[in-house]
Amino acid sequence: MALSLTIADAARVSGLSAHALRYYERAGLLDPVDRNEGGHRRYREEDLDLIRFLSKLRTTGMPIREVRRYTELMRQDESTNEERLALLEAHRETVLERLEETARNLDQIEWKINFYREGLERKK
Repeated sequence: MALSLTIADAARVSGLSAHALRYYERAGLLDPVDRNEGGHRRYREEDLDLIRFLSKLRTTGMPIREVRRYTELMRQDESTNEERLALLEAHRETVLERLEETARNLDQIEWKINFYREGLERKK
């Protein structure tokens, strides 16, 4: 039998809240999720795979409008692969720039930590 999770289970597995999962659907980032006879959402493995990837894009700072554009392209045929690739490559560059900036900031924090350690060592 195929995987079929409630929204609470999907939230636990994906690391997102139930509210965020509903938002992803309302915002058009996900196709409408299957529902059971009672109208409750039932998430499949394919839904969870996409949710996990989209959450990685969001966590790394991709704006919702770009995530939406990516999902719109995914819904089309393979003729959009080049545009999808370009979108992801541009995002990768942005993420790499942020990582470099974070590394520079960390260097400054490390410098300050060492400054205080050396000062405390001199007082001993």
